[in-house]
Amino acid sequence: MSGPVQELAPGVFRVRDTCNVYVVRAAGERTGVAIDFGSGLVLDHLAEMGIDALTDVLMTHHHRDQGQGLPRAVAAGINVHVPPTERDLFDRVDEMWSARPVYLDYNLREDRFSLLEPVPVAGVVPEYRTGTWGGVRLAVRPTPGHTTGSVTYLLDRDGARLAFSGDLIYAPGKVCSLAATQWSYTENEGPAMTVLSCYQLRRERPDLLLPSHGEPMTDPAAALDLLAARMQRYVDSRRPHPWDLRARLDEPFVRLTEHLLLNRSSTAYGYVLLSRTGEALLVDYGYDMTTGLPAGADRAARRPWLASLPALRRGYGVSHVAVAMPTHYHDDHVAGLNLLRDVEGTQVWVPANVAPVLRDPLHQDLPCQWFEPVPADRELALGETVRWHEYEITVHELPGHTRYAAAYELEVDGVRVLLTGDQQDGRGVPGHRREILNYQYRNRLDLADYRASAALYRRVRPALMLGSHWEPRWVDDAYLDMLAREGEELVDLHRELLPLAEHDLAADGVLARVSPYLSTAAVGTPVDLTVTVRSPSTRPAEMSVRPVLPPGWTAEPPEVHRPIEPGTERAVTFRVTTGGRPARRARFAADVCVGDLRLGQAAEALVDVVTPAGERGAAGEGAVPAEAYSLSADVYG
Repeated sequence: MSGPVQELAPGVFRVRDTCNVYVVRAAGERTGVAIDFGSGLVLDHLAEMGIDALTDVLMTHHHRDQGQGLPRAVAAGINVHVPPTERDLFDRVDEMWSARPVYLDYNLREDRFSLLEPVPVAGVVPEYRTGTWGGVRLAVRPTPGHTTGSVTYLLDRDGARLAFSGDLIYAPGKVCSLAATQWSYTENEGPAMTVLSCYQLRRERPDLLLPSHGEPMTDPAAALDLLAARMQRYVDSRRPHPWDLRARLDEPFVRLTEHLLLNRSSTAYGYVLLSRTGEALLVDYGYDMTTGLPAGADRAARRPWLASLPALRRGYGVSHVAVAMPTHYHDDHVAGLNLLRDVEGTQVWVPANVAPVLRDPLHQDLPCQWFEPVPADRELALGETVRWHEYEITVHELPGHTRYAAAYELEVDGVRVLLTGDQQDGRGVPGHRREILNYQYRNRLDLADYRASAALYRRVRPALMLGSHWEPRWVDDAYLDMLAREGEELVDLHRELLPLAEHDLAADGVLARVSPYLSTAAVGTPVDLTVTVRSPSTRPAEMSVRPVLPPGWTAEPPEVHRPIEPGTERAVTFRVTTGGRPARRARFAADVCVGDLRLGQAAEALVDVVTPAGERGAAGEGAVPAEAYSLSADVYG
């Protein structure tokens, strides 16, 4: 065999291209699966590998040197499978190119080293599980570092375990690029993630490391240990104090009581309730084992994973993460819930006021919503007490930080605990330091929210309050008194600053909303948009709502007039028919009057107008084929 093709193990080949492309021949077949694709040169050398056709390509990450030839794969009928975090940088990469900031750009992630045009994707690879593609069985493990969404594929063949590790490692103790690991302007998220990924991949006990750039490594443990040690020194060289990443991975939990743990590794602190059955219940599960949030707010900038769970098993005897309960819908509290359910079989229990937001993201215009729906396996009624093994947990409505939030009350190890999410910072010291009430207006603040939460705390009288971004707070009467005073002060300040006696504009000043805020409709088809108006008037009035439409669109009815009572809300629905051509985020607005008060175009919504499925072309616009693999969960850690 000559030229760019080399057989590394029976039925496993390397093709030297813009990256190392690896081909695994299916046992007893003349077909194979490629790991990464380079320029597509592999298609010119299949006969040398005893292969007639490739059935699938599995990408380790989104960089252009890994996949610039993917249009050749698509044209040849080869299914393309990509890491879940980075899917948008394959089949929707044109949106990145159209929206990516280039002026005042402090986002140093190499997302611009992506494909130039979108390619159709057959599906995403199942992290922490094993799938079969074209008769080849591979395990998928997250290994962020070179990019946020990078994965490694593990192949067990002939008694050896091969790891196709992408650009995590170039050679023993080396990476092919440090610049790629710098995800934001001043932080070290990528290098620190590289350290964690090296330790986790080492625990998989590979016998051969096959990098995207560089030569095969026959002593993976030594190669990964050396890189972890060197990269740890690099991380520490850019910080004021050393950061023991190995300890962070091995022991991310702090024991608050015998059966209650705090996960200190996550962006928003998570909490673990341990049952004597060996099962665990988690409160909040967003960005586990984080090394910081990378720049950007696109899907490829946000990496959920399950890196703390092995330590939960090893250190605390947990046999199953049975339930997870979010305090509210913000991404740093929920981003990992779907992965947790898919891999662990965890039930997601959600308060009734939070469940609709998670089920239908961007039905409402709210900040910090996760990209995908998070359906509830069980909805918890507000005020309900639910039993989980030996514990009784009461669900309390807790508006303030956001309207759609809940607090959880329970007793564990003789301590009455209240988990309050992001409501306040818990660091106030009466007479010395204020408590910071953590409200944001777009989260739908009501002036009385913190008055109500102070009353709730008085009623529950917890010994320990647990927030999501601050240290646990042991509670006394002086602290509860301070929260009550600050809740009243919030009301007084807003009444002083806002013209509420003249017009009840509410704390956020929003008097009209359109739902769904973001929707999708085919060209020339109808979509129902509901405008909800809140009257700021002190007396009964008539409201009028007139749709403001893009050219060529129509709405029925063309205008609505309805009576509305003071301080109440009233909703009207318009059937809006889109125009004759596709558009991204076409704008609909509602022009609103309430009595003599002209609010103007007070609310908007966005509609993505797409070509009907049967009329779409093949270059990234067509229907996506079903995911072409079988999968099973792995036991890891």
